[in-house]
Amino acid sequence: MRQWLDRESALPAEQERLLRFLKLAEEAGEVAQAVIGATGQNPRKGRSHTWDDVQAELCDVIVTAMVALRTLTPEARQVFEGHLRRIADRVPGAAVR
Repeated sequence: MRQWLDRESALPAEQERLLRFLKLAEEAGEVAQAVIGATGQNPRKGRSHTWDDVQAELCDVIVTAMVALRTLTPEARQVFEGHLRRIADRVPGAAVR
């Protein structure tokens, strides 16, 4: 996905990288919007989303974060796995396979 985005972008690499980080914030905002919609917290809109919508938006955040990480480093997998191991080391009973 990152390679496709790189090919399609007409922006300088540094600007593209910064925009990918901002895209992550946009996706997180869509999670918040879906939660508000799933709980009916906006009286004007009511229940505009489902918890399935929230799940889908969370998946978009994960994918967008991984694209941003891969944009930052070619060792994205190793960086992510190492980070998961450090988290697991702090959580009793957690294991990373």
